[in-house]
Amino acid sequence: MVIQAQKAFFIKLGRSGSWAPECINNSRLQLGFKNPHHQKCIEGDWDFIRNYWKNDVHKTDGKATETTNQIRYFYESEADVLWITFHNRKLYWCFSKREITELAEGIRIRPCKDPWSCKDINGNELTVEALSSKITQTQRFQGTICNIEALDYLKRRLNGTELPSVIKARKAYKELKDSLIDLIKSLTWQDFELLIDLIFSYSGWKRIETLGKDQKWIDLVLESPVTGKKAFVQVKSESDLPTFQEYVERFKNMSQYDEMYFVVHSPKKGLRGYDGDHRDKIINVDRIAELSINAGLADWIISKSM
Repeated sequence: MVIQAQKAFFIKLGRSGSWAPECINNSRLQLGFKNPHHQKCIEGDWDFIRNYWKNDVHKTDGKATETTNQIRYFYESEADVLWITFHNRKLYWCFSKREITELAEGIRIRPCKDPWSCKDINGNELTVEALSSKITQTQRFQGTICNIEALDYLKRRLNGTELPSVIKARKAYKELKDSLIDLIKSLTWQDFELLIDLIFSYSGWKRIETLGKDQKWIDLVLESPVTGKKAFVQVKSESDLPTFQEYVERFKNMSQYDEMYFVVHSPKKGLRGYDGDHRDKIINVDRIAELSINAGLADWIISKSM
């Protein structure tokens, strides 16, 4: 299904999103304006509604118009209008039926055509961290309903499509990473160990010991300045699965360390593609290349390889 819409609205489901769990679970939109004139809204008598907010509730002209417009969006939007909201730092979206129901406590609801979704059409979660502020800034809207200006961007994200420039950038990134993998494998053992030290330093770890010459089981001892946790790192150009498993057993018996990392750029059969226990402790060359790019070390690797 390709998501198509000519208009989209953000709706705040209750104060600070307090109604979001209920609305998402029950597949509905919910409006909470304290407006007793539901039938006038159904009839579309918006001059009456505006005068109510101005004269009876004593809002300013601007606020009365703004409030009336938001209520009108809720009552008059067609079924092809896209609705979004935010909950638990995820974007949720839906299309809504035209049915408007007034509950006993004065709340108005519109049922969703399908359940709210926090995923694009390819099944990828729409987390706030992965979205542009073009969309996420709507969370700061002080009212209840507002128009989404960045509609094209929103539809691209929901449909999982990318701009040609993004596709080009991804291709360039992959080419850079693949090139760095070859260069990393060509580094001397000393330069490779220094690279790993630099990567961990960029990640916030502080080296407190270098033991490779004195203790073959540990190359680096690191400490996190924030948490105080300690980790030991073993750096190897080549290694196999039995060696890794031996390190895991040693780690279990060294209670002074909170974490362990086994770094290897040329794993042998068995360790290559290993998907068993403690696989998260292995940092392979693919991940090393990614971390090197993130740390701004691509130039360093290139200069060491010339």
